[in-house]
Parts: sequence; structure tokens; C-alpha cells
Amino acid sequence: MLDKLKQIARKYSEIQERMEDPALYADPAAYTKLVREQKELEPIALAYQAYDQAQKDAESAKALLSDPEMKQIAQEEYDDARRRMTALEDQLRRMLIPRDPDDDKNVILEIRGGVGGEEAALFGYDLYRMYAMYAESRGWRCEILSLNETELGGMKEVVFLVEGDGAYARLKYESGVHRVQRVPDTEASGRIQTSAVTVAVLPEMDQVDFSINPADLKIDTYRSSGAGGQHINKTESAIRITHLPTGMVVECQDERSQYKNKDRAMKILASRLYELERQKQVDAQAAQRKSQVGSGDRSERIRTYNFPQGRVTDHRINLTLYKIDQIMNGDLDELIDALIIADQAEKLRQESEQS
Repeated sequence: MLDKLKQIARKYSEIQERMEDPALYADPAAYTKLVREQKELEPIALAYQAYDQAQKDAESAKALLSDPEMKQIAQEEYDDARRRMTALEDQLRRMLIPRDPDDDKNVILEIRGGVGGEEAALFGYDLYRMYAMYAESRGWRCEILSLNETELGGMKEVVFLVEGDGAYARLKYESGVHRVQRVPDTEASGRIQTSAVTVAVLPEMDQVDFSINPADLKIDTYRSSGAGGQHINKTESAIRITHLPTGMVVECQDERSQYKNKDRAMKILASRLYELERQKQVDAQAAQRKSQVGSGDRSERIRTYNFPQGRVTDHRINLTLYKIDQIMNGDLDELIDALIIADQAEKLRQESEQS
């Protein structure tokens, strides 16, 4: 581990030196690439510098332990330096876990009502609101790409874009089946109903990131319509794209511009096809997938929201929080932080077994 850290520290120093060269700014692409590398390496390099300093402090204090007059102070300094080294070692091990290359990407989030009919659609709206409020709290931007509403205000399906630094890194753990237990507004007898909503989290892809053969596409235009069948506009601006090899269909109708709807639909299609390819790789490593928190299996029940008891339970890490109102209002950090820690711990365990 120390050899790898020394290499990273050297590379970071080299980047720092190159950033001082005025000629670099004449090449925007090279400059942007270097800034990105610097941003990725800086936290590790600074943590390693702190570890290196703590190690030097420990060695200096250890040398004074034989001096009777300095022994007590030296022992305290040595113990403090060792504590810092231990904490930094753990931090650096986590930092060296290979990053998901998609962590810095924006997110396309898809929410679909499952078992439960209208109640599932209403909970789909609640989940959309929860994620939108979470995004707002982190300074991210939300934009609805596709929406299928019900007359009671539910969402049978909503696809929306979340733009912001680290959006995918934090939201990727939300893929799966979300179960709700509550008394629906439509239930006159007061019985608790269990419904389910499926959430899919996809890293946003452009055609540059994931190429699609135009010959594989069938593109149709039609008139946009909303809940109850009423027309949103009278022009054929809505787009339906069918990917012929997979049969995957994407529809966008929320913009009045046919061009904008097509652009949105292509982004969604690229992201879904990319996720399909990635899922094939994950499926090929079934044992690894089973052990990872962030497997993204959409058929897996990951969380239950029990309103009568005021609790939210994440079944992957057996975490229950009695703060359902705060969570539904976008306070997701405690849940997501726990999932990230569990995922990192599992990856560290796997690395130690392989080494």
C-alpha cells in the first residue's frame, strides 16, 4: 500500500509542477484533463502527506523515550502520532478502493409504480419528491424527462435527470424495489396496504460515451397527451425510439420541441443500453454481485417505508431509522452514508481475501 501511495504522491507533485507552466493554458483539453487528475489525486496525496508527517513525529518521539527527563512528554507525543497513523491508514485504505468510473456522472432516475395500482403511483410521486428535495439540499438540479401521471396526482412512471457533482456516487444505491406500508387515502376502512415501486438509477450517457448504430433505431413521432388523454399540444413533437436489437422503447413528450424530445430520448436510451451491458458483466460475476451492497439489482427489495410505525428499513444493511417524515422530505444522508460505508467495508474485505 505504501508503495502505491508514494507513486500517487509523486504523480500529484508532477501535476502541480505542470500546472505552473503557462503553456498548458493554451491547450484547454489538456488543461481540463490535468485539473481532473489533480482533483482525483489531491485527497489521497494530502492524506498520505499527513500520514508521512505522523510517522516522522512518531520516530522523533520514540528517539526521546530513552531520555528520563523527556520520557513522559515523548510517550504522549508518540501515542498521539501512532493514533493519527492508525486513523490515516484506515482512511487511505478506503481511498485506494478502485473508484466507479461513473461516480462523477449525472444520474437518470426512473421510478415506476409496481404492485398496488393507484397507491403505488401515489408513492411513486412521494419518492420523486423525496429525491428532488434531496437533490436540492445538495445543490443539484432536477429536470423531468418523461412523465406518466394519474388523475389523482400519482406517477405511474417518471424519468428525470439529476445534475450535480457526485450525483451517481450517492444515488446509485437507490436501485431496486421500494416497498411502502400505509393506509391509502383511497382506503375507507383504514386497512394498511402494501405497495411497491421500482427505482432504477442510471449514469447519464451521451452518444459520445456509448455509441448507438442509427440503423438499429426506429423513430416515430406522435402528438403529446397527458393524464386522461387530453392533448398537451397539437403538433407531433413527442418522440418514440425503439432499439430494434433489444426491443427497448423510450418515449419523450414533455418538450414542445421535437428536437429536444429526441435528444432526451437518445440520452435515456444510451444510459439504459449502457446499464444493460454493465448488468451482463455483473451477472457474470454472480458471487461478487451477491455480496455487494451496490449491486443495483432492480428485482431486489431494498427498502421498506412503514408509515404507521414511522420507520424506514434498509434490508441490505439491516438499518432501521424511525424518522420517516424527515426521510420523505429528502433527508437521505444518514441512509446513503451507511450504505457507502457498508459497500466500502465489503470491498476492503474482498481485497484482503485476494491479497
